[in-house]
Parts: sequence; structure tokens; C-alpha cells
Amino acid sequence: MAKAKPSSSAKKQAAKSQGAQQGGGAGHAAPSGLARYLDPEAPWDKDRLLDAVHWIRQAVGLACGLLWGAVPLVGAPWIVLFVAISSGIIYWYYAHLLKVDEEEFGGHGALLQEGMFASFTLFLTAMCICSNDGY
Repeated sequence: MAKAKPSSSAKKQAAKSQGAQQGGGAGHAAPSGLARYLDPEAPWDKDRLLDAVHWIRQAVGLACGLLWGAVPLVGAPWIVLFVAISSGIIYWYYAHLLKVDEEEFGGHGALLQEGMFASFTLFLTAMCICSNDGY
């Protein structure tokens, strides 16, 4: 006799009950949306933390690139300032806001370099697009 596959609503219900069991213990409700990325009590695995760091760095790269291009701030000192701001925000995020043990995630080097090249590329592209020089 063939087994019947569970319907999609049954799968959703099972996933919902599993999520309630994982996040609902000890009176601490699992945060939803962007709040879960700011909750130091939330469990962090390596992939989730590295994804969060990567996308924060992309947002910083875009914002700084648009600002640097609009003002216009060009030259090596401004690029170094971008790298310092980007790295400082990432360090503050994982060390002070989330209070994670960086050694569990590959150390400071792995966390600080996550997404750096893509962010730097986005920064330069946004800066060039937004500048008045027409590059």
C-alpha cells in the first residue's frame, strides 16, 4: 500500500509547531523579521551570522558610495575611511551588539573580511554612478 504524501498545509502546520517548540521555551518568544538580527539572545549558527554580516556590509557600502559620490569625496583617504567605517560597524555588530564568541565563527579575521570585496565593489560603483564627473 502506497503512503500518502502530506499536503502543503500539513507541512506548514508541522513547521509552525516545530518553530514554536524551538523558540517558545522559557518565556522567550522567537523574534521575527529584522528584530531577530538584533537579538543577542537568539541562537546564531555560522551561516546565519556570516549572511547577516555580509548584507550589513553591502548596505554600508551602498550608503557610503552614494554619499561619497554625491559630495564628491575622492581619493585614497576616503577609501580608507570607508574600509574603517565598514569594519568598525561589523565589529560593533558581532562583538558588542550580539556578544558572540568570534572564535566559534572563525575568528575576527573571518568575520571582518566577510563580504568585504563585494561591498568595496558596490561602494566604488555607487560612488562612480552618483558622482558629477560622469565616470
